[in-house]
Amino acid sequence: MSLPASDAKTLSEHASKRLLAGYGVPCAREALARDAAGAVAAAEGLGFPVVVKLCGEAIAHKTERDLVRLGLADAAAVRRAAEELLARRRAEDGDVALLVAEMVRGRRELIAGFVRDPQFGPCVVLGLGGILTEALGDVVFGAAPLSRAEARRMIRGLRTSHLLTKPFRGEPAVDEDALADLLVGLGRLGAERPDVKSVDVNPVIVAGARPVAVDALVVLEDPAAKSASSAPPRVSARAVPADAAAVVERFRPLFHPRGIVVAGVSSHPGKFGFVTLHNLLRFGYRGEIFPVNRDGAEVLGRKCLRDVSEIPPGRADLVFVCTPNAANVALLRACAKIGVRAAFVASAGYGEAGPEGRALEHELVALADELGIVLAGPNGQGVVSTADAMCAQIVAPFPPPGRISVASQSGNLVSSFLNYSVLTGVGVSKAVSCGNSAQTGISDFVEYFAADPDTAVGLAYLEGVGDGRRFLEAARAMCARKPLVVLKGGVAAEGQRAAASHTGSLATDDRVFDGLARQAGLVRAPSVEHAFEWAATFATQPLPRGNRVVVFTSVGGWGVLAADACAAAGLALVPLPEDVKRTIDGMVPARWSKSNPIDLAGGETRDTIPQVMDLLCAHPEVDAVLFLGIGIQSNQANAFRTGPFFPGHGLDRIAEFHERQDRRYAHAAREASERHGKPVLVATELAYTDRFYGNAGPEGVRESGRVCYPSAHRAVEALAAMVRYAELRTTLG
Repeated sequence: MSLPASDAKTLSEHASKRLLAGYGVPCAREALARDAAGAVAAAEGLGFPVVVKLCGEAIAHKTERDLVRLGLADAAAVRRAAEELLARRRAEDGDVALLVAEMVRGRRELIAGFVRDPQFGPCVVLGLGGILTEALGDVVFGAAPLSRAEARRMIRGLRTSHLLTKPFRGEPAVDEDALADLLVGLGRLGAERPDVKSVDVNPVIVAGARPVAVDALVVLEDPAAKSASSAPPRVSARAVPADAAAVVERFRPLFHPRGIVVAGVSSHPGKFGFVTLHNLLRFGYRGEIFPVNRDGAEVLGRKCLRDVSEIPPGRADLVFVCTPNAANVALLRACAKIGVRAAFVASAGYGEAGPEGRALEHELVALADELGIVLAGPNGQGVVSTADAMCAQIVAPFPPPGRISVASQSGNLVSSFLNYSVLTGVGVSKAVSCGNSAQTGISDFVEYFAADPDTAVGLAYLEGVGDGRRFLEAARAMCARKPLVVLKGGVAAEGQRAAASHTGSLATDDRVFDGLARQAGLVRAPSVEHAFEWAATFATQPLPRGNRVVVFTSVGGWGVLAADACAAAGLALVPLPEDVKRTIDGMVPARWSKSNPIDLAGGETRDTIPQVMDLLCAHPEVDAVLFLGIGIQSNQANAFRTGPFFPGHGLDRIAEFHERQDRRYAHAAREASERHGKPVLVATELAYTDRFYGNAGPEGVRESGRVCYPSAHRAVEALAAMVRYAELRTTLG
């Protein structure tokens, strides 16, 4: 199909449907006519009732112009409608015709199509509501091309998908295979036809079980014009490593350096160079440290070198750069000569500082590529590797060692995640602030985390992704093996994009990202605390095999609220199996709840809680356990210990007993979980509210290496995230 001289044009509805039909989109039967007599003949051939519309390439929005007549039951009605519509044509409409189509009836309407996202390329859209889609806001996106499984996940991703997947007002459930095929066809069209800018199929009517496109608009665009206006390519010319071993080796100097050059060390405690040297020494970095400043002064008891050339070759792999940006090109050249293969640039004044800074940034990246140096930053906060006790950061904290790896486009968010690591005791393997992401960004670090044997789960904060397709590929590859938890910022500042079609107006940045994140298998968290807790849960708990949950508590109210939270999160509160009931009946008095949630009603003995925990985890009908109420007795123990009667009256013995029991319960939860390969999540508000004196219950959970959630709701949300990921991972790869 030849393109017009202008950048874009619309196809007529009839031509749009012919194009879509070639890609498997089921369309209503229809015919074109030039006059009223031809319209009547076409209607008689199709069978009444019919729809008549005025059709032309310059007519994009027929409903707004009252150019549609519905439910025409006989020849006279068709003739009148045809004459009315022809009388309403305008000079600017150009060549027009009458489109006569079968009248498709159904109670459910959809919108489908695709748009070309500036970051992610062609994206398929599906929404519920037809012309009401924008008002309802129930829309999902997926990157083209789509697999059948991905298309079905899009359907299920609608908030009101039950209106499609279940019978509705006497109509059967939609044929999901047919609707999935429609979406797959749209994705194939988007991937194969770069001249198609967007497609708007609105409405798609569910007629019985069959989806039928009754209106369509295709917008064409000159590919040359599109490419001229697209985003510039990545600054770096570095080739992406082809295999996992190469990725691990590429990042070895950044995360596992033999030695570190700290360039720009200052004697002033408020300067980046001082703080970085301090943190490396304070937290016991295991490699050699080579502080460098122009004066050769002593800082923190270390004699500084005046020049990088004084460092013996082969002793340092990483340079941490705190020098002014004007000095950094010469610095990198000097570091390369002694074998440095990675640089973290904390210096500012680059891309964030305007055109002059961007030019300096491009020069720095080109040089790093030339020298074979991995460059993180500039304008970054630092890099952490707990296996090497390396805290190469311009701020605290340094987290305990663990299996979470963090990459963030904000240095402050790195600190937030590391602070939560310190709070909970769930440790971190690697952490890096991407800064300006001049050479290496989120996608690069996701690829590394996927390949890194020390990383069990990735945790990322991002505001934009640059090369969206590469990010999706990296994320999908990681999520097929390991979970990647993402916190997305900047959502409120992103408005709707201007677009010529209804599908385009639905394509807000966040809606597109949300759909594509779900498609890639990302676990998207709503807040900083959720993001860390979910990552910590993935890092320390086995994945659930299903969504069947038992809530286990020694007091009733928490169990009721937890049950409500499970229902809201899509978790199944499994009926308590009869054999479990019989066993618990033999352990405690008859007043226990005999249902799920399990409330022992204070009838437990010293060994009951560990025994019930193991009983539940061992049962084949249980996929996960939520344990509530730990720390209650230790809370009373703290009251005993801090009062005027302690240690007399036997208070010392009972306080010690309560504390031993709570610690025992915490460790029993982990032991049962590991023995049977099922998640056991422990929650109590005492994790936060009894921290002044320290509560043995939450402390025991921390000692066992797991998160003690501050509420049942937070535990349920973390478990639901695990269930969703576990279900999705089976379809990735």
